[in-house]
Amino acid sequence: MTAVLEVLVWWAALTGIWLVLISTVDPLELLVGSASALAAAVLARAGRRAVADR
Repeated sequence: MTAVLEVLVWWAALTGIWLVLISTVDPLELLVGSASALAAAVLARAGRRAVADR
């Protein structure tokens, strides 16, 4: 459950930053941005765990 919460927080933060930086929000841009933020959130969690496990 902790992993899901961490990915969710990362996803929300990254999606929020992305929404602030774009000028218009089309449905396709929202879908692509959300999917990209989810991928980045999973990679951020994996990177943080890799560093913490050293």
